Amino acid sequence: MAILASDIEALIRESFPDAEITVQGDDGAHFAAHVVDESFRGKNRVQQQRAVYAALKGKMDGPAGELHALALTTRAPE
Repeated sequence: MAILASDIEALIRESFPDAEITVQGDDGAHFAAHVVDESFRGKNRVQQQRAVYAALKGKMDGPAGELHALALTTRAPE
């Protein structure tokens, strides 16, 4: 089952309600997301991205994962 960019944004927003979130992609499997959130301040890039992947609740896990690829950019607000 294909996943929509709006579905990905909704999942991320559940964990980061105040974040600036942009998700692009329209093939149902390959997406790019940009997430800016204050909770990322003081965390390295790996920690930030792990937090976002956790918010996706297993949508990328294993061969049955709905989301095949996500190019992820994260940062704290300037």
